[in-house]
Amino acid sequence: MDKPLELLGGLTPSQFLRDYWQKKPLLIKGAIPNFKGLLNPNELAGLACEDDEQARIIKHSKGKWHVQNGPFDEADFAKLPAKNWTLLVQGVNHYLPVAADLLALFNFIPHARLDDLMVSYAPKGGGVGPHVDSYDVFLLQGSGKRRWKISAQKDLSLVEDAPLKILKHFEAEQEWLLEAGDMLYLPSQVAHWGISEGDDCMTYSIGFRAPKTQELLHEFLNYLQDNTQAEGLYTDPDLKLQNHPAEISNKMIAKVSMMLQKITWDKNNIADFLGKYLTEPKLDVVFEPSRKISKTEFSKQLLKKTLHLDLKSQLLFTGDNFYLNGEKLAVTPETYTWMRDFADKRCCTAPALQTNIHAALVEVLYEAYLAGFICLK
Repeated sequence: MDKPLELLGGLTPSQFLRDYWQKKPLLIKGAIPNFKGLLNPNELAGLACEDDEQARIIKHSKGKWHVQNGPFDEADFAKLPAKNWTLLVQGVNHYLPVAADLLALFNFIPHARLDDLMVSYAPKGGGVGPHVDSYDVFLLQGSGKRRWKISAQKDLSLVEDAPLKILKHFEAEQEWLLEAGDMLYLPSQVAHWGISEGDDCMTYSIGFRAPKTQELLHEFLNYLQDNTQAEGLYTDPDLKLQNHPAEISNKMIAKVSMMLQKITWDKNNIADFLGKYLTEPKLDVVFEPSRKISKTEFSKQLLKKTLHLDLKSQLLFTGDNFYLNGEKLAVTPETYTWMRDFADKRCCTAPALQTNIHAALVEVLYEAYLAGFICLK
């Protein structure tokens, strides 16, 4: 339903997409009233100590930027100064169910564009410096206050020898002070700088990926390599004596050019590539296999419990094809509607399954369950 959302300052999702998405920033005061955050600083620090979590501490001291990568321990935090540092933790939605609930508020943006939820903590003066991002982001303020400065500047030259991509000549054009529940939307490539104005400043960054053309090209060529079979051999029965045996002749170049022109693709190949590419887990994502049960027991549990996608899982579809964590699923026409709703909502209750329980669906779900891609609660 395209109804006005408090989250968007009274705009409907269609209005937001038309007037702001990838066009211009939007400040929303009180986007989530009484929002204090999803976790406290100690809980965030605890996540930063986990081996499989991506975390960084960024410090600014004596005009220099310093970056330390996690995992961390208590001694790392004990050595930090009283101000001018930031803790960043990526992929918090992979660990907190309430984080997944927060991301669900942004369902007016396709799941295929979602990257993750990053949470930052900073004492007074903490920030990561002026920079630009290659993704769209909603910056939701939790506890504390953060002042954001932005600029549409074209000068994107960077500070030399810095461990971060810090803009060398940042000139603020607008600035706002965000308090708990306020939110700032920034399109990609808008220069910005957020600075904590007090202790216990926590900011929730909901990021939406925008793959670079070069990245898509590289990954699609890898896809073609794995999914294309080209028959034949290079032949040259009309070979003529060359004056220079070391020369690659124009005739050889022309023949290979003709061979390569036989490599073709269509929209079905593109759709299949995107389904696998956009759901492929990042290299640091690890799934824990579920407790092994029989398929019969699994079928019984399906009719009693709620089925959930694992917090780290991504399920997308295009046409009649469904993709889960980089793999194409064998979905039958009878279960298409159910799978579509499951992908949209990321969960399904037992009553909804009772009229859709087919052997083929059980087979797909059972394999996904054993791999840890879905869970029953």
